[in-house]
Amino acid sequence: MAVKDQLYTQLNNGNTIPLLGLGVYDMHNDEAINAVECALQTGYRLIDTAAMYENEKQIGEGIRRSGITRNEIFVTTKVNNTDQGYDETLKAFDKSSSLLDIDYIDMYLIHWPIKGKREQTWKAIEYLYQNGYVKNIGVANYLLPFLKEMQDYSSVVPSINQMEFSPYLFMDKELNYCQEHRIVLQAYTPLVRGEKFTDPKLKTLAEKYNKTPAQIILRWAVQQGISTIPKSSNPIRIKENFNIFDFEISSDDIHQMNHWNENHRIVDDPMTMF
Repeated sequence: MAVKDQLYTQLNNGNTIPLLGLGVYDMHNDEAINAVECALQTGYRLIDTAAMYENEKQIGEGIRRSGITRNEIFVTTKVNNTDQGYDETLKAFDKSSSLLDIDYIDMYLIHWPIKGKREQTWKAIEYLYQNGYVKNIGVANYLLPFLKEMQDYSSVVPSINQMEFSPYLFMDKELNYCQEHRIVLQAYTPLVRGEKFTDPKLKTLAEKYNKTPAQIILRWAVQQGISTIPKSSNPIRIKENFNIFDFEISSDDIHQMNHWNENHRIVDDPMTMF
């Protein structure tokens, strides 16, 4: 699969982001380095990490080992919950930049909407963006109340909102809000950690398109302009997850999948932080 064939989407500041990337949560040491190197050599151009994952140094090393030109790669990292606040966020960004050691960061996110810290953390991130330290900024785990709250204190609309999202956790209010405000919704844990791969509905579609259940879910996302960052350190799975650009799911099947919601959540509910 040629890199040029993978799908990109435009952010609200005119920059672009790949619709498929590699998530590296809970990867460490050589596992993280090798996963990033494999993904980039496979054709991925989006790598998503975070200070919380404690692997930024390894992610940077994997990028360098891949041999892929830096300006072809979109790298996201996030401010840790324990580093939120204005001055703390600026220091955290410097630390992440040093650990990654990749010249610049493409996207910097608030990782979780911490109570009492959201406004000052966002103000610091706006400062980083407005002064050219980072190319794009956004938020993660911001459900609708957090997004609406931001309107009171933000001067920059976030470029993306990264949140848990899948056919089984279809957050239609958040998706609609993001689409209305030209915020790219980015789905993490899109594959529900494999918990739904035996769902008869999903298996039927996989057989129909001669694809795996994982490929059906990932194609479902990117075909709707939803960026998605499945995690894997297995070279076979990394390549399988990337092999979604040679088919399309019909509009009827997309519509069907959009109605599979079970409110099936893998990670914590961000509303506990409101």
